Amino acid sequence: MDDLPLPPTPIQDHRFPCPACGGDMRFDPASQGLLCDHCGNAEPLPPPDGAARALAMHEIDLAEGLARGGAAAEAVTETTRVVACPNCGARTEMDPGVTAATCPYCDTPVVAADAAPDRHVKPAGLLPFLLTEKDARGAMRRWLRGLWFAPNALRKYARNTRPMQGVYAPHWTFDAATTTRYAGQRGIHRTESYRTANGKTATRIRTDWYPASGTVRVRFDDVLVPASTSLPEHLREGLHPWELKRLDPYRPAALAGFRAEAYTVGIREGWTGAQTRMQPGIDAAIRRDIGGDVQRITAKETRYEDETFKHILLPLWIAAYRYGGRSWRFVVNGQSGAVRGERPYSPWKIAFAVIGAVILAAAAFYLYDIAQTGGAVFDTFGGGPTLVPVEPVRPAGGAPPATGGSPLGTPVLDLD
Repeated sequence: MDDLPLPPTPIQDHRFPCPACGGDMRFDPASQGLLCDHCGNAEPLPPPDGAARALAMHEIDLAEGLARGGAAAEAVTETTRVVACPNCGARTEMDPGVTAATCPYCDTPVVAADAAPDRHVKPAGLLPFLLTEKDARGAMRRWLRGLWFAPNALRKYARNTRPMQGVYAPHWTFDAATTTRYAGQRGIHRTESYRTANGKTATRIRTDWYPASGTVRVRFDDVLVPASTSLPEHLREGLHPWELKRLDPYRPAALAGFRAEAYTVGIREGWTGAQTRMQPGIDAAIRRDIGGDVQRITAKETRYEDETFKHILLPLWIAAYRYGGRSWRFVVNGQSGAVRGERPYSPWKIAFAVIGAVILAAAAFYLYDIAQTGGAVFDTFGGGPTLVPVEPVRPAGGAPPATGGSPLGTPVLDLD
């Protein structure tokens, strides 16, 4: 984490013992409460009221968040035990008492001996899991059924009962008011007539360009930026959209039974990413301001004000398995059920499919040949028709055929 000191603070524990049997309880997406798998005891969690939900939307001033130290920074930090995966580098939290686990992103074993305290900006809010593991596995199976040439090992993985891991993935959201001065050109289409080389009259579109300049103001709210690089962009972006208006205030009970990933993209780097994501919105505002049929933006300068941010957690169900010497992942949006995944291809299935296609093409060509020739059999290799010998008709009385020619009679090409 960047730009914050690391004084010793109590390590957060996301375990909640069952009051009935003492076992660890977990957050149950179906009931939105705590459930004990040992004795079945359920403990409801009161839904957040309006004031608590507003607290989840509380933004931190960006300048204060980037400053070193200060009371504001102290008030929004916490310390947890974090272990880094030796294979993919994902940093996930491990509660006290947990001695070993697997990385949810690549299925590599991690041990508590490698965990260390990590001081970071406390999440302001989270989207609780709405899908159970059973729901997520069903979504994954439906996705897998649509894959062509998938290895049998992949389908076997989908059928087995190996659990998926629920992970809260870290994200930043940024707000800002932007003022942008620009210079550009406004294009106006017009139709003109002209005479072609053969003397005919035709029309074409011409564009006249006029200089344009001005100032646009755009306010951005909750620009979402991933706070880790554990998932590649093509998997992350495919899980959108997220209903951020349903954010709950951060409460450790919602993390019970789930893993939480620590962020590796700091505030400053996240803000740079947010500015990049704001550019299409700014450009769209400039083009609307320029007007005309088409627009060109030749220069622009943006000033950012009222910049704020917050740290939030978003729910993911993740399954990772190894095939062909590398890790493959399936990811399910724990709120909407959207699925994205990495998939290998079976070279044997592809080879058999190619061979089958060649055989079908040859058979189709053969049948087409027969249909076009009315039933004559062609010598595919020689390139010509096969001559079918026909026994000559003998005259009455058994007289031999006329002399000359073949003893088998005249060769006849049977095309009927």
